[in-house]
Amino acid sequence: MSKSIIQVKRQCLICHNSNVEEHHCIYGTANRKLSEKYGLKVYLCPEHHRGTRGVHGRDGKTLDTYLKQLAQSKFEEKESREKFRQIFGISYL
Repeated sequence: MSKSIIQVKRQCLICHNSNVEEHHCIYGTANRKLSEKYGLKVYLCPEHHRGTRGVHGRDGKTLDTYLKQLAQSKFEEKESREKFRQIFGISYL
């Protein structure tokens, strides 16, 4: 399992709770594997991961978009936007 290039501490990125789950910022079958490969993942508490306002919750679109943009920004610190588009087929920035 690769390390996150987004955060070092194993705590919720949003509320800093230490009860966390790993979230792949760019998800879906193929993209989940790519997120793993490039370290595009964060730690989220269950509420921010699967809760109503969590990334996978019904009201989580804003948080989901923010995490995708954050992941792409971190990726682009070492690689180009074009490479991100080639790998993931989209740009969030």
